[in-house]
Amino acid sequence: MVTIRADEISNIIRERIEQYNSEVTIVNTGTVLQVGDGIARIYGLDEVMAGELVEFEEGTIGIAFNLESNNVGVVLMGDGLMIQEGSSVKATGKIAQIPVSEAYLGRVINALANPIDGRGKISASESRLIESPAPCIISRLFVYEPLQTGLIAIDSMIPIGCGQR
Repeated sequence: MVTIRADEISNIIRERIEQYNSEVTIVNTGTVLQVGDGIARIYGLDEVMAGELVEFEEGTIGIAFNLESNNVGVVLMGDGLMIQEGSSVKATGKIAQIPVSEAYLGRVINALANPIDGRGKISASESRLIESPAPCIISRLFVYEPLQTGLIAIDSMIPIGCGQR
């Protein structure tokens, strides 16, 4: 007959408690309510930020734009043909940004900055927000050079400066 000793059991329990990894990952998920015309309505993404990237379960990426009290409007950055009502969506926690570097000069990319010209992957070490604020008006250069449109009536009535928006 096997005898159970209390000190062995308590040692085993102590070892298991010490080895226990209590790392918890919180994922903000939601459910697709409807999809159409490149826009998806998502229920349940309560903590999503405006401009945040979201990922659908089949891999399509979207950007959260219309934040309402009971749903979120997401612009799809792909065809979205496989997205169906009831499929799950998870927030990535990253605001929409694209990589920037000198390597992008002369290349053809899609809206997600993936190369589509067949010349291979582009490496970049820095990134920039898609929706970044405009520079302060004090830091901008002065508009001092006139821009001639070639139409005398417009040039005489409306002064336009080169570089002016």
